[in-house]
Amino acid sequence: MEACPSVKNILLLDSEGKRVAVKYYSDDWPTNSAKEAFEKSVFAKTQKTNARTEAEIAMFENNIVVYKFAQDLHFFVTGGDDENELILSTVLQGFFDAVDLLLRDNVEKREALENLDLILLCLDEIVDGGIVLETDANVIAGKVATHSVDSSAPLSEQTISQALATAREHLARSLLR
Repeated sequence: MEACPSVKNILLLDSEGKRVAVKYYSDDWPTNSAKEAFEKSVFAKTQKTNARTEAEIAMFENNIVVYKFAQDLHFFVTGGDDENELILSTVLQGFFDAVDLLLRDNVEKREALENLDLILLCLDEIVDGGIVLETDANVIAGKVATHSVDSSAPLSEQTISQALATAREHLARSLLR
């Protein structure tokens, strides 16, 4: 029986190789310093490549790393050396496109830091415990948007799903009284 597709980590680094958002799902890097060393070396190996239009794939320390750059952000997805590159690439593209949707086509470090909560929720919707859950950017962005509903916003400025979530929340509160 074939195992579920799995991811070892998802990294979002800035143009200097510093962390913006990272999530590790493997014990391959047990300490924070080991994780930072991995990030630094992956960044150093890939920074000279031109992965702006489509994803690139590299073997690195017995791992497959799929990566893509957008303005001053570098997106990385790492899997084991026996993992399917197409699945890792699909995870990367889903993450990239979901972030692009959530940041309204303004994928840059400043905007990413201002919306870090959305990006971290995005990571949680894509992978759980290393197992790939979702790769469709529209589904990911939709789930993240419903999690981050501002119930104080007027209903006219909310999407249908956000309005339903707000109504459900108000109904639950009124029933609990």
